[in-house]
Order: sequence, then C-alpha cells, then structure tokens
Amino acid sequence: MPLFLQRRRLITALLTLAIMASVSGLALGLFKPTETVITEIAPGVFFRKVETEPKFIGCNQGWIVFEDFVLVIEASFPNQAAELIKEIRKTTDKPIKYVFDTHWHGDHADGNPVLIADGAAAIASEQSREQFLNKGVASFDKQKTEKPEEYGKLKYGIPSLYFPKKMVIEDSKQRVELIHFGHGHTKGDAVAWMPQHGILFTGDSCVNGAFNYTGEGDTASWIAVLTEMAKLPIKRVCPGHGEMSDATLVTTQRRYFVELRQAIQEAINAKMSLDEIKKSLDLPWYKDWASVDVKERTENIEHVYKELTQK
Repeated sequence: MPLFLQRRRLITALLTLAIMASVSGLALGLFKPTETVITEIAPGVFFRKVETEPKFIGCNQGWIVFEDFVLVIEASFPNQAAELIKEIRKTTDKPIKYVFDTHWHGDHADGNPVLIADGAAAIASEQSREQFLNKGVASFDKQKTEKPEEYGKLKYGIPSLYFPKKMVIEDSKQRVELIHFGHGHTKGDAVAWMPQHGILFTGDSCVNGAFNYTGEGDTASWIAVLTEMAKLPIKRVCPGHGEMSDATLVTTQRRYFVELRQAIQEAINAKMSLDEIKKSLDLPWYKDWASVDVKERTENIEHVYKELTQK
C-alpha cells in the first residue's frame, strides 16, 4: 500500500473517533428506514420523514401553517402528494397555497399536479427552470408509461413561480426564506430556511445517511454551498432523505465531499488508475453514517474522478 494511503488511513481513523464523540445521535446511528414519521417540530411546522425500506416511496416532506394558508415543502411522487394532503387535513383546514420544489427530480416534484389540482402554486429556483421544462417533462412522460395507474391521468406540474436567489414568504405567524446558494446536487437546488425557529429544509443538498447522487452535481460548488449553509444558526435540519438532525449533519455532508475529493486527488497524484482508486478508497467513518462502504458509491467515485481529471 502506498505510504500516503497508510498515513491517510491513520488520520481518517483518528478523525472518525473524534466525529463519533462529537456528532449527536440525531445525525448518526438512529435511522428507522421502515417507518414514516410525522413530527411537529415547531408550532405549525411539520416534518414527514418517509420510509425507504423495504420500498423507496419518495423524499421527505414538510408543511408550514401560516395565518391563512399552508406552504408544502416537496411534492414527492404523486401518491405521496395525495398522502400528504390527507395528513395536512388532520392539522388544519387552511388552503394549500404553495408547494416548494427544492429541485426537479421526480421523487421531489412529480407530485406537483396533485397539489396544483388542490389549489397550490408550485415554486422553484430560477436556475431549475430549464431542468423542469426539459428533464422534468421527459422523466414525467416516461413515468406515465411505466406507472400508468399513478401517473396516467396527470399533466406535469411545471412551477409557475421562480426566484433568482431568494424568496420570502411571511406573515405575523411564520417566515420562510427560500434560498438558492448555488450548484450542489443539481444546478437549481434551493432550501427552505425558517430563521425564527432555526429550521432548515435542505432537499438533497444535504441528506442523512442516504445515497448522495452526484450525477448532476458539481462537488466543488456543492462544498461551497454547504459551507454557506453551515453559517446559518441552524437548530434542526430536515433533510431530503433520512432522519431529522441538527447542524452537525451539514458538517458531515460537507466532510464527505471534501474527503472524497482529497482522497481521489491524492490517488491521482500517485498515478493510480480509476480501477485502482475504486479498490483502495477508504473512508471508514462513512459506513457508520451511510451504512455502506464508501467503495460501493462507485458512481460518486467516477464522477469526482472525472471532475478532477476532466476525462
């Protein structure tokens, strides 16, 4: 084994001990993948953490009750949008005025037509508009063929409201800031920040133990996005997938990309091939967080290798 890898493993082992001692139980080790749990995390602020096993049913969702209306965070799949409406009706009879899509992916936005039919307007960042119009439409049409019972009668719900960097929705009861920090998981990623409660809904910019899909990501920019996100006085993180956590989750998510890039760059400098990197890459702490070995995320290794070599 190259000397730099031996040193790296020693350093990583020490860091792992440190992070295990400092990161709260909310961020590591308390996953309940078979359960869907709804929590009122502040007055009128709800988080729906959805199950991922034995079947992946979509992304986590949330809703916020204002004086006269409701804001939904994440439409998810159509069937999950319908389930969310049922849950909202258990808490309030106020109309659903908005649904905020953190990005265009189907497990976050394909439920838009269900919520739009209920009276909501869909909101997303301006940077995601072309993705909705092109990738979103194509993906939705494919789902209409593959899942006709769920999608067949629906027309794709393209957002009707877009914001460039920030949009504020506020009354005397609640304040939500929709913010686009930059290119992370996708070009158009945005988050929902509630400053008076310290609550951050991150979409897939930050997930808890789930698969960090990098196929449309820019990991250098993603690190910068997470760096800016971490400057917020966060008390609760409601991730796109996985359990609710605290501010340490943003740090953990950032750490993954920083160390992944560092490890792959060091291996490239040592003239190792992509296949050799896939076999030797080692971030032991990642398995404690994501429940799989870092080597199993081959798509992410390939993506970062391509970013760093321009191949």
